[in-house]
Amino acid sequence: MGWKNSTNQFGWITRLLHWLVAAHILGLIGLGWYMVDLSYYDPNYHDALEYHKAFGVVALFLGGLKVLWYLLNQQPLPPAPLPAWQHWAANTVHYLLLLLMVAIPVSGYLISTSAGDGINLFDLFELPALLTISDDTRDLATLIHEWLAYGSLGLVGLHAAAAFKHQFIDRDGTLKRMLW
Repeated sequence: MGWKNSTNQFGWITRLLHWLVAAHILGLIGLGWYMVDLSYYDPNYHDALEYHKAFGVVALFLGGLKVLWYLLNQQPLPPAPLPAWQHWAANTVHYLLLLLMVAIPVSGYLISTSAGDGINLFDLFELPALLTISDDTRDLATLIHEWLAYGSLGLVGLHAAAAFKHQFIDRDGTLKRMLW
């Protein structure tokens, strides 16, 4: 397996980015769910929020890198011919997931920096706020952030179900192409 994609297989960079981004985003969604049940005065709330913000910036970096790699690299052909609706559905889900990899962290950045404060990145440095936004805009960004995160879970579930269907029902090796 080469480092770049070919017409037949995904390269190791694509595979690495795929699994890093997947694990990272699922972890952030889990942390977000945990945080929603905490009150502002809970001793774990502020630490969880700081980690969520910092790992959200990492998610933006990894997601941006994945989108850039996707745009600059050829995509392997499906291992078997697909009906037109499956081809359309697969492309639509992939494009939406790529969009969400950037949109969710950007909305989180807007929420986190809405008052003009930067984001502390693991006590290494601070990512500055680029702009301040009104409370109404922050509330809208919060709603968008939440709904996009829930929507991404649905798309990830659909993506995984399709991969399992291709691997275990169609037996066309689709899932195996993304595994090591």
